[in-house]
Amino acid sequence: MSQAHEVQQSLHEVQSLLAHLETASWVEEDWGRLQRVLREYERLLVTLCEVQITLKRLQALIFGTRRRRRHPSVAGTSAAGGSEAGRGGEVGVEAAGGGNDKRGAHARPRAGVGASDDAVQATRSGGHRPGHGRLEAEAYAGAERVECRHEALAVGQRCPVCGQGRLYALPPGVEIRIDGNALLSAIRYELEKLRCSACGEVFTAKLPAGASEEKYSPRARAVLAIGRYYLGLPLYRLQGYQAMLGVPVPDATQWDQIEKVGDSSYVVFEYLERLAAQGELIYQDDTSVRILTLIKENQEIQAQAEALGFSRSKERTGMFTTAFVVKVGERTICLYYSGRSHAGENLAALLEQREADHDKPLVMSDALLSNAAQETTLIRCHCLAHGRRQFSDLADVFPQECQVVIEALKQVFDHDEQARDEQMSAEARLAYHRDYSGPIMDDLKRWLDKQFDDRLVEPNSSLGKAVAYMQGHWETLTRFLSVAGAPIDNNLVERALKLFIRQRKNSLFYKTEYSAYIASVLTSLIATCLHACVNALEYLVALQEHRKEVFAAPEAWLPWTYQASLAPP
Repeated sequence: MSQAHEVQQSLHEVQSLLAHLETASWVEEDWGRLQRVLREYERLLVTLCEVQITLKRLQALIFGTRRRRRHPSVAGTSAAGGSEAGRGGEVGVEAAGGGNDKRGAHARPRAGVGASDDAVQATRSGGHRPGHGRLEAEAYAGAERVECRHEALAVGQRCPVCGQGRLYALPPGVEIRIDGNALLSAIRYELEKLRCSACGEVFTAKLPAGASEEKYSPRARAVLAIGRYYLGLPLYRLQGYQAMLGVPVPDATQWDQIEKVGDSSYVVFEYLERLAAQGELIYQDDTSVRILTLIKENQEIQAQAEALGFSRSKERTGMFTTAFVVKVGERTICLYYSGRSHAGENLAALLEQREADHDKPLVMSDALLSNAAQETTLIRCHCLAHGRRQFSDLADVFPQECQVVIEALKQVFDHDEQARDEQMSAEARLAYHRDYSGPIMDDLKRWLDKQFDDRLVEPNSSLGKAVAYMQGHWETLTRFLSVAGAPIDNNLVERALKLFIRQRKNSLFYKTEYSAYIASVLTSLIATCLHACVNALEYLVALQEHRKEVFAAPEAWLPWTYQASLAPP
């Protein structure tokens, strides 16, 4: 039966039912018609909700999402919503908030957790942070220092004003002046040449002391690497900028120099891999990437499949950039990989280098199947922020139900932030979450179960899928309540991926897998330097200038150890 015929038949039933209602003469068949009409009406409402959600997601995809400002009174409502929960049930206010005063030393007031409405309004009112925005002189650590002496006066002379006192030194005043320049600057040496009038021998002046023997210095190469893989500048754009300022550097030449930086650095990257494989906490995620040679392979594979009569090839055509942020003791290591392997496969390859006597690592990710590896060799944690996002995306369509989950999880995130601010140990943080976040999550679990048990939510609706997501991954989403040191979200690696996303937005693609590998090596070193508060530019210069020593002992040339290797014995 066609869809048009179904609509016409349903319309006929509605008209017939209305005719009987006007005459007030009911027959037994009318009850069946009324049930069918109401079912169609219910299906129409569900369809309208799904269309509204789809349009909202499309709008966010095209125009981006806007940060919603929450009314200060929202913080005063219960996590369950109380009467706001409507037909969705309730989560107790006391359980959601901890319900007691056991926090002791941790019970300092916080916006959104027991804070007054004024404090909440002050926290969420937006605007800039207080301050004039000016930097102190000590912030300019890389500034060139020039001493300015007084032209007419010196220490010990008589005061030219009163003629009685003697002048003595004070700490110097500081003035900062900012200048502009090309990313790469050039020095033109004009070497004097002399020729003998008898024998014709030519005598050329030598370069001054300190002048580099090579045209491009290690610092120039490091600047190119930082510009490409940290600032995200495409080589052709930098080529145009340098030409405009009279110091032209072709894009092909830039790549040649960047490749030399990678040639001096990849052994350190490989050592960081072995070190990261022993880490106790691994954050993982991936994003898409474009590699031209792989795109060409995909086109050839698709053409072969169509020649055999298949509409689509069964070979993998996806391309991914995987990011790992690994905690190894007090150190943080960032690793990137680009190619056909997704995050789960890259994780499995990394863990193959893990020593057998180490405990299982904690691995944080979202719940995508592409993140799965050999799950028996690790302790999987799933991102609670992703679970919350399932409901925040639906808040405009299902405001009452979604508010229950959002407000409950907000308090859990507040507890985690407080534990982080107070620098609790892993064991203290675990006990703190069990005391104050545990009751909230228990009540939230009962609320989620009630939605399906009491048939309050349609399982195939967007809201039903969000509830099912939380239920299906409950154990891994709440790992922070059972394992010391388990993270609550995957935000750390999400931020780390922005370095590669920045490159993708500006340059669109890599030409070959080799160029993508060089990008992975250098971006990994730069990101690791950022986490270690190390000057990445100076670090890449040092790796080039001491290439032989780096290859002989890469463990001595990590971002946090290379300064000791530079020091004279």
